[in-house]
Amino acid sequence: MKEQVLNNRKNGMAVLMLTIALYLAALGLTIFGAIKMDGGHGWAIPLFVVGVIWLCLGWIPAMGLKVLKPQEALVLTLFGRYVGTLKDDGFYYVNPFCVGVNPAAKTRLGQSGDVDGGRGGGAGAVLNLSLPGSSAAAETVNKKISLKVMTLSNSRQKINDCLGNPVEISIAVMWRVVDTAKAVFNVDNYKEYLSLQCDSAVRNIVRIYPYDVAQGVDTTGDGLADEGSLRGSSETVAMRIRDEIQSKVRDAGIEIIEARITYLAYAPEIAAVMLQRQQASAIIDARKMIVEGAVGMVEMALARLSENKTVELDEERKAAMVSNLLVVLCSNRDAQPVVNSGSLY
Repeated sequence: MKEQVLNNRKNGMAVLMLTIALYLAALGLTIFGAIKMDGGHGWAIPLFVVGVIWLCLGWIPAMGLKVLKPQEALVLTLFGRYVGTLKDDGFYYVNPFCVGVNPAAKTRLGQSGDVDGGRGGGAGAVLNLSLPGSSAAAETVNKKISLKVMTLSNSRQKINDCLGNPVEISIAVMWRVVDTAKAVFNVDNYKEYLSLQCDSAVRNIVRIYPYDVAQGVDTTGDGLADEGSLRGSSETVAMRIRDEIQSKVRDAGIEIIEARITYLAYAPEIAAVMLQRQQASAIIDARKMIVEGAVGMVEMALARLSENKTVELDEERKAAMVSNLLVVLCSNRDAQPVVNSGSLY
């Protein structure tokens, strides 16, 4: 299905003025014909009939008057055949029997301010100048398609990462309709279709990565282990999710502008255990750094004492000094020194 843009139909104001003028003329003919008919003039009958007919059927041309605001579009069909799309702001006149088509008009995603759930009014409806009570008014109200950039924020999903750990994740997707014909005719409901494809893409990408950096995990598919993770490579993960969604919704006339991770955490059932694991890992790393620094300080102290010949220490005294320094430097509490006033022996 190829989109056909109807930008040469901006004759709404001229048709509106003509319709009003014809209504005034028909009203005048009806009154004039009625007066002359009472006077016995037979030629006044056709004038009266023409005026009455136009007053009864003159609203039909007004059904083709359409007003669109910026970043709105209206897909038109005539007896089931695609006619074209009004895709620019302006006052249009089209075939009065054309109807707007938008299967997703009443679909409310709940995350975008541009979707009003089909209640009408504001940015959620196409202004129709048809007379009240006409069938066209009921058909075209809320049939517009927004061309604005909209945001879809699907609910949190519980997904197992590549290590089997359940994580909760949600994304925000910025999207817009770029081909109205594909959006309306290629899929049943382009908003629901987009939402389902977002869920599927998130599952497909998240299961490739571990939550945190893990050994021996290949996230790029090149056969080599890397340091990719959901927490540390959020930009890369979001880009892959965006590309995955775009490949699925291209046939629906939708462009995915950006995808961002808005929430990421372990599932509640393992969150406490993983927190303890992270705390233990942090403690081990801190202790390792403290011991490495303490050993370096002890080596420096012994080297300085030996170079300056401040004191001569045998191996037993060096061992005692190293033990005392390590206790002082590696302890997680303030040291309580004990002064020895006598000999070591």
